[in-house]
Amino acid sequence: MSRYQRLSVLDRTFLDFESDAYPQHVGATLIFEVGPLRNEAGGIDADRIRDHIAARLHRIPRYRQRLAWIPVENHPVWVDDDRFNVHYHVRHASLPKPGTERQLKRLAARIMSQRLDRGRPLWELWIIEGLEGDRGALISKTHHCMIDGIAGVDLLTIVLSPTPEPPASTPPRWLPEPPPSAVELATSEVARRAFMPLEAARALVGAALAPNEAIAKIREQAAALGEALGAGLVPASDTPLNRDLGPHRRFDWWTLDLAPVREIKKRLGGTVNDVVLASVAGALGLFLEQRGIARSRQRDMHLRAMVPVSVRPHAQRGITGNQIALWAARLPVDETDPRRRLAAVAEITRNLKDSKQALGAEVLAAVSEWTVPTLLSLASRVAYRNRAANLVVTNVPGPQIPLYLLGARVLETYPMLNLLTRQSLGVALFSYAGRMHWGFMADWDLVPDLHDFVRFVERSFGELCDAAEVQRPG
Repeated sequence: MSRYQRLSVLDRTFLDFESDAYPQHVGATLIFEVGPLRNEAGGIDADRIRDHIAARLHRIPRYRQRLAWIPVENHPVWVDDDRFNVHYHVRHASLPKPGTERQLKRLAARIMSQRLDRGRPLWELWIIEGLEGDRGALISKTHHCMIDGIAGVDLLTIVLSPTPEPPASTPPRWLPEPPPSAVELATSEVARRAFMPLEAARALVGAALAPNEAIAKIREQAAALGEALGAGLVPASDTPLNRDLGPHRRFDWWTLDLAPVREIKKRLGGTVNDVVLASVAGALGLFLEQRGIARSRQRDMHLRAMVPVSVRPHAQRGITGNQIALWAARLPVDETDPRRRLAAVAEITRNLKDSKQALGAEVLAAVSEWTVPTLLSLASRVAYRNRAANLVVTNVPGPQIPLYLLGARVLETYPMLNLLTRQSLGVALFSYAGRMHWGFMADWDLVPDLHDFVRFVERSFGELCDAAEVQRPG
């Protein structure tokens, strides 16, 4: 039997969500010193980078696999791509002089606007040269069905090194497994379904041996499922940001030291994530006011951020695929006092931690695995079509030591997230080497003033600094 791996229902959801207006890949823009990567012509030695990546792919085998589909059920699986060519995936481009950061942002947005070819492994890496200040950039792009934020951090540490001298390694020869035939896939799926009653029988035997624990667990899971579905059925308020999207994207960024963020949470309470959400809430209030929605109207609005929460056990670090649940967190956009705004956010997230929304998402995914694989996709579509949230805000902790690409120090890394149904704005954060890097993704037409939102985030964070008597970032 040829080797293949079935996608989880959560991973499949990102394939089902995808369309030309809603490409479902995520990525990052990394800026690095050219230094040791300069070639004889004065540019970046792209061939050396490409060879380095090719030599590391044996540690991330998913990156040499493509999609195949089980007949009738039409569920996706991963199979080895016997036509894999690293030159297709690792690409080389140059910015027009003078190579400004604005040009790099435009290029990154254009790359993120284009869907990945489903007939090949679902990733690309662009080597960009010509950035002013003797710098270069890497723009990564990977389909969300392959990785979540934590898995993305793990992959980053595979390609990059904590020391300027990368460890020498001789990659093993790669021989792709032959892809399974349609008959093999169908036969294997029938066998998998046939074993499900045996698994159910084992679960029933376990429940009979410990009935009280089983009943308590069923009650908890039922309550969690109801809580998760209920959160998605109650619509958030309508805003100018929640319209049908086009296929084009804008991208912007901002960075600041982690030290003042930690000092704010220390003096005012809450967590680093609470400080992030409070800053976004303050910025949204200012942004909506600029769009003509007065503060008095905002008091009657119910805005929510969808906040991904990792449920990945530490033992599964380095494994690709998604292991996330979602919180629907209300944002106090009408609160103009920064201290009260942070306190309100902290209370909201405390209540979410005590709730069972994350467990409910896991239960729904498990039910989908046992019944209809598209059940989770359908539930998610209903939730987002009913405006379960106004935007996504995700915060991924990264390595707090400098990393190097073949001796070239990585200076900054800005995350780029996918946009979901009728959400024209998303905010992603990645902490690296003592700094917090904000990446803002938006629809090109619906958010032409994305730079104003970035400015409002900076202003909202500055208000928190003043309230905590912490020096504002320069």
